[in-house]
Amino acid sequence: MADSGNSKNYGVPIYGAGWVPPSALRSAVEPPPATDDDDEDDSVKKSSSSESYVVLAGGGGEGNSGIRNTLIVAQFHFDSNVLSDEPVARLGTGGDLPYRMAVHPGGDGLLCSLPKSCRWFDWDVQRAENRALGLKSSERVLEPLEDVGQQLALAFNNEGSLLAVGGEDGKLRVYKWPSMENILDQADAHASVKDLDFSPDGKFLASVGSGPCRIWDVSKSTSVASLMKENDEIFGYCRFSPSHDENQVLYITTMRDQGGSISKWNTTKWKRIKSKRVVRDPICAFNLSPNGKLLAIGTIEGDVLIVSSNNLQVQNVVKKAHLGLVTTLKFSEDSRALLSASMDSRVRVTVIKEEKKSGLNLWIVVLVLLIAIAVFYAASNGILPLELNSLSK
Repeated sequence: MADSGNSKNYGVPIYGAGWVPPSALRSAVEPPPATDDDDEDDSVKKSSSSESYVVLAGGGGEGNSGIRNTLIVAQFHFDSNVLSDEPVARLGTGGDLPYRMAVHPGGDGLLCSLPKSCRWFDWDVQRAENRALGLKSSERVLEPLEDVGQQLALAFNNEGSLLAVGGEDGKLRVYKWPSMENILDQADAHASVKDLDFSPDGKFLASVGSGPCRIWDVSKSTSVASLMKENDEIFGYCRFSPSHDENQVLYITTMRDQGGSISKWNTTKWKRIKSKRVVRDPICAFNLSPNGKLLAIGTIEGDVLIVSSNNLQVQNVVKKAHLGLVTTLKFSEDSRALLSASMDSRVRVTVIKEEKKSGLNLWIVVLVLLIAIAVFYAASNGILPLELNSLSK
């Protein structure tokens, strides 16, 4: 598959990806000291507002595969819908494969899970002429996450004050950030923890692995609900809607023999609202847009689908967005774009196009039809005045 403007091959299988928060980005593209040249200052502001950065994690793993384990920073230009041909920064991680990542929402840095532990990385602001953004190894050592084995799921809450990690061994841990005070430690949460997500207010944490999806009250450090599967379902991934009111729902992907589905759950009584099959192939990546309007799924065939969160209707399909299975999906903070990556070493950004509304509203069409029917009925029964009745015949 040849490179295109919004799809690039960066040479390593990608397992984790994210958008750099605006707070980190603002410092990276901070303009030089003000001068009397207002035109130049305006051009800097315009440039910084149209450019974003993405961060990627991947590599060849242990052994002598010849593929380097690395973190990558690339630049994306919204105006032209183009990813940088080459990374703007790389940081090697030696023999340790960075498998999953969680970008701190406040822009402090990012957490990566390695085979035996988790490591923190800081943003490295390059004050060179191009003011590029990079990464550097941090002096901060997260002792509670040393020698804990492979962690398959990492998640911060919206405020960045809580961190949840779920291990290959099924253990679930929640810490206060950045103090790393442990507030939940469950050894047998699942046989293996596959996905985690905090509710918008940080009160609840959903965990998915083998068996049911479990809901945890973080403040009480206890499980409050188990969302049961139906028949031969297998739960895959979970995301809370961003609303704080009674309309908040939890989305969970499920797999059956007939394909992949998305289910919606009430978050007060934790009951299933509906389920809908959306794709024939197994789902291997999932995410929800920050504005709550869209869901994204990736399949083992490399397809990317964008789905309405309201009615679970598929709105857009990018067939063969990747040559291999999709490993990760992330919406930009403003919900304008979807970042996808794969083991085929390819990274793609899909800009979200708003649905064009029809020029003639459906309700107007219905109203006109009803009026026409009423006029016909009145004319046929002599209800209309004589002159109108004669015109209708």
